[in-house]
Formats: sequence, structure tokens, C-alpha cells
Amino acid sequence: MSLFRLMADCCLTDFQGGMNRQVKQFRGEEAGLAPALGNAIIEQETKTESSPSSIRHGYASVNGIRLHYAEAGSGDNLVILLHGFPEFWYSWRKQLDALSGSFHVIAPDLRGYNLSDKPPRVEDYKIDKLVDDVIGLIDHFGAKQAAIVGHDWGAGVAWALAQKHPERVSKLAVLQVPLQAVWRANLTFKQFLRSWYMFFFQIPRLPEWLISRQNFRAIELTFTEKVVRKNTFTTEEVERYKEAARQPGALTGALNYYRANVFDRLFPRKRKGNVNQSNGRVQVPTLFIFGEQDFAIIPASVRGLNRYIDAYYREVRIPDSGHWVQNEAPSEVNAALLEFLTTEISFRARVVVTGVSNV
Repeated sequence: MSLFRLMADCCLTDFQGGMNRQVKQFRGEEAGLAPALGNAIIEQETKTESSPSSIRHGYASVNGIRLHYAEAGSGDNLVILLHGFPEFWYSWRKQLDALSGSFHVIAPDLRGYNLSDKPPRVEDYKIDKLVDDVIGLIDHFGAKQAAIVGHDWGAGVAWALAQKHPERVSKLAVLQVPLQAVWRANLTFKQFLRSWYMFFFQIPRLPEWLISRQNFRAIELTFTEKVVRKNTFTTEEVERYKEAARQPGALTGALNYYRANVFDRLFPRKRKGNVNQSNGRVQVPTLFIFGEQDFAIIPASVRGLNRYIDAYYREVRIPDSGHWVQNEAPSEVNAALLEFLTTEISFRARVVVTGVSNV
């Protein structure tokens, strides 16, 4: 999210260049899970993750592109985890482990990220195309529905998917980012100042250059300084995020989410033949998890979200967590997700907000 101050700090010193890291080629894998990043992650995942279930990797051809995904568990109950910026499938590693005992869990690299295809045009990253990618994933795994979990930009995709195709979403869990209508209704000058980076990212090439300086120092500082629970990310884990951003075209692909969608979503227009997502209600059971010390989203910006949900709704606040909530507070997030996803829910049931401070 907001990287400007970190990028400005990086500009004060000379460019140090990229790391010449040598990565072993993955051996014996059909269709090659790519040189560099994918292989390193798969090998290290096997060695370092104390997981009872194996994380597998594959590709799916959907919506005219090829998406890489990580996969755990099995069965008919499909859960799809959608990451945000500047992340990739790995941001869900703790949830892949936690949910795999009960569900078939998929964590894709969204288009433009890491090992997935990176279409060249800004318009290729419109929210409708991202929604269609997820529909394609549900179809790829032979399911009629999936539970959708989204964080950051993945949250935006999850909300839009639930509005546009509620029949394909069994349950919806969203982390940190409110529905766009809620965002606009609650928008304040304070929140606008927190969000100004979204407008900075509209500039061609300059954000890519700044973020990549000093071996992606801005990303390193984001995961080490922009956390509430210190030491959430190890040096090795931060390096994996940097490697994902280092993939050819990945940084531009990630920034194109902002370039393609920010103005349309802040100042929506009704489009013929399409759901008016700006006023659209959410009609699927919904869980909203919010770390209250988010550096990019103030608590007041998520107020009143329940009024837009025409179904079961539960909201869980985590007062001592920040934006990277599924990594900063994995125990709390995993417990909330497991309870929500495994409980049979009445359509009209409502649950009181839990763990909420006065905002």
C-alpha cells in the first residue's frame, strides 16, 4: 500500500543494484514451475514449513491468461485466497496450512504478479477482468461455488465477485478493505491523505523506478517497518516478496491495478449491461476482519459496513494488528476463518461485531 515515504527514503542514497542471487533449477517438474522464484519457494517450503499438508503448485488457463497457483488440501469444498499489493500467493502460506485439513484451498498469483501472466495493457487489469479470472479458477477446479477470501486488492476483487456473481460465492471473507460504497460514504480528509499514493501510482514508470531502487528497499521497509507486531516477517520471507516483485513485468502489472481501477472505483459510472457495483448490495454470508492499526486505512473508513450486507454478517476487529493482518495475527485470522467457513449459517443470521474498539 502506501510506499511513498519509504520510496523517498530510498532515493536519498545511491542505487545499489539488484541481487545476483543464484537459484537452483527445479528438477523433474513437468511443465516447469519456472526458473528462479517458483523453484526456490517450492524447495524451501518443503524444508522450512512445519505443515502436515503439502503445498502443491500448478497452472490454470483462465480468461485468456495463465495463472500460477499454490494448492493445499482436497475435497469438494473449494476456498480461494486472493492476495494484494505488493504480495503474491505466499502471503497466504499460514492460511493454506490452517485451512487445508477441511478444505481444498487455492492461493493464486493474481494476474500481473509473480509467476502468472502479465498482460501489457493497463486496461487488462480492470476489476471486471480480475473477477472473471476468479470465475475461471472456480470452473478450472470443477466447482459450482467457492468460498472467497480476499485481502487488499484481493479484497476489492472479492467484493466485486460477490456483487456480480453471488451464485458462484458460497461465503465471502474480506480482510482490511471495505466495500467501495462504504469507502466513499466514510471518506474523510484524513483518509484521503492516507490514500494519496494511489494517485501517485498513476504516473508511468516513476513508481516502478522508485520501488525497485536499492534492491527493492521500499518493499523491504514495508514489511519490516509498516507492521504493528514487530518481526512478523523474517529476512528470508521479505526476500521472497522482493523476488516476486523482481519477476519481469511484475511491478508494472501490480501497479496497473491502481492505474486501471482507482478513478472508476472512486468516481463510479453506471455501465450498460453491467452490475452497478457502486450501489450493489452483498447477498452472501460475509466475514470482515480488520486490523485496527492499518497504516493505509483508518478505522472510521470501514464503519457501517454491515448496512450493505443483505445476509449473515460478522465483523472481527484485531486492535493490535496492522495492514498485513493474516501474517501479523495468523492465529486470530485462522480461528475466525475456520469458524466462519465450517459453520452452517442461516441466510438472515446476524452476529455482533467482536473485538471492536471505539471508533
